[in-house]
Amino acid sequence: MTSENKVAVITGAASGIGRALAVHYARQGVRSVIGTFPGDPHDPEETLRLVKEARGEAVIQEVDVRSSGSVDVFAQRAVDVYGRLDYAVANAGILRNSPLGEMTDERWNDMLNVDLTGVLRTLRSGAARMTEGGSMVAVSSIAGGVYGWEGHSHYAAAKAGLLGLIRSVAVELGPRRIRANAVIPGLIETPQSLDPVNSLGPEGLRRAGDDIPWGRVGKPEEVASVIGFLTSDDSRYVTGQSLIVDGGLTVKMRA
Repeated sequence: MTSENKVAVITGAASGIGRALAVHYARQGVRSVIGTFPGDPHDPEETLRLVKEARGEAVIQEVDVRSSGSVDVFAQRAVDVYGRLDYAVANAGILRNSPLGEMTDERWNDMLNVDLTGVLRTLRSGAARMTEGGSMVAVSSIAGGVYGWEGHSHYAAAKAGLLGLIRSVAVELGPRRIRANAVIPGLIETPQSLDPVNSLGPEGLRRAGDDIPWGRVGKPEEVASVIGFLTSDDSRYVTGQSLIVDGGLTVKMRA
């Protein structure tokens, strides 16, 4: 099934999975709105360069998923530039290490405002602009989606919560033939996971890769291709589901 001429909005597309997805879409003929947070140190122009290198088309739009108004402007950019919106991918997120004893209300609320409510805002704005046949994907994590993670209870709560959000949105939007699914990435080599303060860091990822049946951590492109499948017509009867992309990590029996 071809996705050519479809239009997608992708939050958090200046790096990592979001950047890889924009490039994947470019190769499929899908035009993208590259969502970038103004405070993100990664350059969305590099994403745009890679999209053009793949002979695709995209525009850059700043978006703060903590703001409903900003997300509405972001989603509307697709309609204003390309005349339609077919796919919405809620990929933006933050990761902060905060043990329970140090977990303030402010830290908790900041995390959920981005990683859970930010997903709601992205799906809500996307659905309001989609016609029949649209598709939405939210990016969860094995932390919360499958496992707990010490020092990251707020992050895990947000990533678990969005799975319930996706299931409910899928039911609500089913009559409009708009699908909603989630991906649950395992250990993926992204700028977020390479952060040694808030995540595993390079050495931690290397050690963790030894315990994955596939023998290594994943690449952003390997998650992006699954998102591409979930938004395409090839998955046209799949909705309300959560697909784990982890190289077998979560099914390996521990000795």
